[in-house]
Amino acid sequence: MTAIPQPRKSPRQLRSQHTVETILQATARILATHGYAGTNTNLIAETAGVSVGSLYQYFPNKNALIAALHDRHDNQMLDVIDQVLNSNPAATLRERVAAIVQAMLHAHLLEPALHRVLEREFPLFDLPREHSRADQDIHRRMRHLLEFHRDEIAQQDRDLATYVVLRIMESLVHAAALEPPAGFSPAQLEQAVVDAVMGYLGTPAARPAPRRTAAKKAARR
Repeated sequence: MTAIPQPRKSPRQLRSQHTVETILQATARILATHGYAGTNTNLIAETAGVSVGSLYQYFPNKNALIAALHDRHDNQMLDVIDQVLNSNPAATLRERVAAIVQAMLHAHLLEPALHRVLEREFPLFDLPREHSRADQDIHRRMRHLLEFHRDEIAQQDRDLATYVVLRIMESLVHAAALEPPAGFSPAQLEQAVVDAVMGYLGTPAARPAPRRTAAKKAARR
């Protein structure tokens, strides 16, 4: 497996966190505009309004910055799911799935050029799911959601269902944001993704009516 570039250290104080976020925002803009070849740490530091030395406190090179952008994206998706799960406790599963898909698509459309570069040119800089805390947290949140709404779905293996639902969302949202088909509105694309997820989950099979025994039949006569 290709080694994923790592940051030198993680920011702990609020001011340091703000600095790192500013650096990542600058990296995102430059990478989306100039591509990998036109991106360098000097330009990133200048755009972020920090010294190159401050940048190097956290990131050894631009590859580590690109890996951090992948991690930042995963945490944004985790925040999206948390916001949906923490709102409207009376919502149905379909309503929650629709809210998650809408928020995910909106988040991708904010920086489509950046996501296009990250997904097409640097997928290997994204941590494998088994090593990504954000991905693991997303899986746990979705698994809990399906378990909470188990009476609304037909899939009995909720572990497998969690995997499939997340892959459907991820694949279709990326496609809708990065390569949207002509002639369809964002609302139509959102609805199509929701329909795909709910179509897979299905509805619980109707339980057969209990059979009446001979004694019950006799008692009714």
